[in-house]
Amino acid sequence: MKPVSEAELAEIVTSAKGSFEIIGGGTRQIGRTEGDPLHTSGLSGISLYEPEALTLVAQAGTPLAEIETLLAENGQRLPFEPYDLRALQGTTGTPTIGGVVATNASGPRRIQAGACRDSLIGVRFVDGLGRIIKNGGRVMKNVTGYDLVKLLAGSHGTLGVLTEVSFKLLPASEATASVLVQEDEATSAATMAKAMASPYDISGAAHTDGTTALRLEGLEGSVRYRSHVLANLLAGEVAAFDWVAQRDVQAFAGLKGDVWRISVKPSDGPALAEALRRLGAETINFDWAGGLIWANAPEGQDLRKALGTISGHATVIRNTFKKHRSFHPEGAAIEILSSGLRNQFDPRGILNPERL
Repeated sequence: MKPVSEAELAEIVTSAKGSFEIIGGGTRQIGRTEGDPLHTSGLSGISLYEPEALTLVAQAGTPLAEIETLLAENGQRLPFEPYDLRALQGTTGTPTIGGVVATNASGPRRIQAGACRDSLIGVRFVDGLGRIIKNGGRVMKNVTGYDLVKLLAGSHGTLGVLTEVSFKLLPASEATASVLVQEDEATSAATMAKAMASPYDISGAAHTDGTTALRLEGLEGSVRYRSHVLANLLAGEVAAFDWVAQRDVQAFAGLKGDVWRISVKPSDGPALAEALRRLGAETINFDWAGGLIWANAPEGQDLRKALGTISGHATVIRNTFKKHRSFHPEGAAIEILSSGLRNQFDPRGILNPERL
């Protein structure tokens, strides 16, 4: 099924006799689900773009590339740098803006600009009863009641089928520079913490293959000055670094085994990396100043065991034989809240059942 209007989508959901697998571009398939395919790519098009107001409204099935091209032509961008995991996951298709929101897809710039949900200011969606619901608008403001905008971001289609999303934008940077420090994982967390605590406005902090990379963006003169001062401070050098490859975890794309995405407190990164290696993880990549760890492990190995007493959560992004539940098990209190929300918005359990 591929509805071409919000009203048609609502009718399909209202009259449903079974469950649906919600598919945007089919490029961000994480977790198991079942049901008839329900494609949102027919809901495509930019509803409103006001460059002077830094505001964009688009239908959920709009290709991400179309949006990014339009913004680039006007010297603007989505602040949160959405990643593209097609190479890593071996998927094909066209990433859509609805898929970005549904998975809260956020790249290295999250440490500076926030996640996708922090730039999202409005949503329209069809819930599991076929009701058309709107929340938020075209400006950022505090409101009473449920903040459904934040709730839908990262819900993976389990609470509603997105039909339209609204964003606050940022101007694109005039210049970018990277400071590279050659060191091991054990010292990288301290280096990234020192850089983040500095006044030099870091927009990316990662460690991969013996290199800690720190990104600075902004006006050309400012970037030139800040990067050289930071390089001297950290005994590093100003050099090129592929932030697109870092964002999309391209180094893992050709490796065998499962790929895990683990979120922890940045200072816990090195200790967790050691525990991951003891479980067989051979390739490890830090992002978000050490708060996000990508790990490649043997097929079927449960890397959640490495967390131990470390507070965090682990998601299987590429699960070769589907031996593990993709998303981290919820605690008892969170499970109660999650179940209550699902009962409110999808009491029939027909939207991406079992995904989370």
